[in-house]
Amino acid sequence: MPTLEPNLTLNNGVSMPALGLGVYQSPPEVTTHVVQTAIEAGYRLIDTASAYANEREVGAAIARATVDRGELFVTTKLWISDYGYESALRAFDVSMRKLGLDYLDLYLLHWPMPDDFEATIASYTAAEQLLSDGRVRAIGVCNHKPEHLDALVGRVDVVPAVNQVELHPYFAQPEVVSADSAHGVITQAWSPIGGRYVYGPKDPDNVKNVLEDPAVVAIAHKHAKTPAQVVLRWQVQCGRSAIPKSVRPERIAENIDIFDFALTPEELASIDALDTGVRGGYDPSAFNLKVFPATIPD
Repeated sequence: MPTLEPNLTLNNGVSMPALGLGVYQSPPEVTTHVVQTAIEAGYRLIDTASAYANEREVGAAIARATVDRGELFVTTKLWISDYGYESALRAFDVSMRKLGLDYLDLYLLHWPMPDDFEATIASYTAAEQLLSDGRVRAIGVCNHKPEHLDALVGRVDVVPAVNQVELHPYFAQPEVVSADSAHGVITQAWSPIGGRYVYGPKDPDNVKNVLEDPAVVAIAHKHAKTPAQVVLRWQVQCGRSAIPKSVRPERIAENIDIFDFALTPEELASIDALDTGVRGGYDPSAFNLKVFPATIPD
C-alpha cells in the first residue's frame, strides 16, 4: 500500500490532496465505476467540469462511496458559455444538482476569456459570492497565464486558491508557476503526464511521449517505478497538485503509488530540462466561444 498522500494548504487555509483523479474525456457510462475505483484505491480529490458531461456520474460515485463526504475534495468548473454574474450562479446550481452535493470544495473558471474579460471578472465575482455564502470552500481559475492572473487579481477581492493549467515535463510553464507562487496560488497540472502533448494538435508527424523519454525511463529504472510514477512524483515533489486521468484500474492504482520514494535534486533538474516551451493544448489567449461554441445542457 502507498503511504498516505500529502495535502497542500490553499491560501485560505483549506487542505487539498496533492494528487487526484481527473475525468476529462472519461465516457459517462464508465465514469461512476472509474471514480468508485479511484476512491477505493485511496484517491480523495476528484476533478470534473460542467463541460465534461459526466458530473452526474461523478456524483453517483460519491453517493455510493464508503468514505464520508467530508473526506473527499470535489472540484468542478464553470464553462465559458455560462460566464457572467447571474448566469454563473445559475450554472453552479445546475452543477450542484447534477453532482447531488450540498457544497463544493473547489469551483474553477475554466478559461480566462481575454477577449471578454469583463465576463470573466463577473463570473469570478459570482464565485466569490458562492464562497461568502459557504457553498464552496475555495475558488480559483484554470489556464490563466501570468498576465491573465495579474489582471484578475487586480480587480477582485479573493485571490484564486488554484490555477489549473497544462503542465508536464515537455511543457513545464515556469513563468506560470512563478506567477502563481508570487500570488500565493497553488499550481495544479492537467495532463500532468503529458498525454495532451502526445495527442495534441501541434505536429502529428513529430509526436513525442514523455513516458518514453530516456531521461524519465532511466530515473524510473533506478527507483523501480514506472515512468508515469516518476513524472507524477516530480509534480508533487515540486509543490504542485496533479490530476492524472485514467479509466484503467491498474493505472489508477499505479498513479497514486508515488509517496514511497523521492527524486534527488539532480533527477528533478533532469526532468525540468526536458521542457520544450511548446504546449499541446489550446492557447488561453486565443480561447473563446468561437473556438468552443458548446453550451451546457441542464
